[in-house]
Amino acid sequence: MSSPFSGMDPYLEGHLWPDVHHGLAYAIRRQIVPRIRGRYVARIEVSLIEDPTPEAEIGILYPDVEVLAPREPTHPTPGTLPSHHEPEATTAPLTIPAMETIEVRIPSVEIRDLAGDRLVTSIEILPPVNKREPGLSAYRKKRQRLRRSSVHLLEIDFLRRGTRAIIHPRIPATTHLCSLTRAGSATTDLWPLPLGDPLPCLPVPLLAPDPDVILDLGAALAVVYDDAAYEDTIDYRVAPPPPELTQEEARRVDGSLRAAGRR
Repeated sequence: MSSPFSGMDPYLEGHLWPDVHHGLAYAIRRQIVPRIRGRYVARIEVSLIEDPTPEAEIGILYPDVEVLAPREPTHPTPGTLPSHHEPEATTAPLTIPAMETIEVRIPSVEIRDLAGDRLVTSIEILPPVNKREPGLSAYRKKRQRLRRSSVHLLEIDFLRRGTRAIIHPRIPATTHLCSLTRAGSATTDLWPLPLGDPLPCLPVPLLAPDPDVILDLGAALAVVYDDAAYEDTIDYRVAPPPPELTQEEARRVDGSLRAAGRR
């Protein structure tokens, strides 16, 4: 069964996201390879990134890291110390886990020239860790390195939460965003994607004079959804993962779900 949404499914943005991210990278490669074979190769590059602030994703990306419930006050057991009066320690009303740094595997798709193994195009799928600090600053530095290396950069941001890597006053408020910065260009092409809008077909640049190949994002995401059978685990009767939907977004989500018979 296919997703009830013609665009990005907001229910994929929570604890399912790491699986979606990996599946999407492989689906993109599978779609591109037949069109570039013989001149280029497409490889999955996996970066290992430390997430020093996983508490930002408690209950969203990391659902098993839960805040413990408040507990009833307890009285200490009398010990053998001198019997002079000591005030009782106030019991902490809340106990939380001691958060540890989490290692996150981030896949991207690299298109390389077959003859010289030169990196031609990098297709980056934004994870939550790269949309908040310190990962945001680290990712922006990576973007700069790619641009200085004359690499085409295609970015796919399917997450509503977090801070965008690209900031410009002309970018409209939108739930999702795709962007393309061609090697040597001083401009970036943008595809703002309101929640519920169909996903675009994006140009994937290669070396001149080779023409762009076209990436059908909607088809790629549909393959991921179907292969993983996400409909077996998603409860569409409840609200999607944070952040909270606007009234207009909630209306569109409800309409899509009712039209698909999921509500």
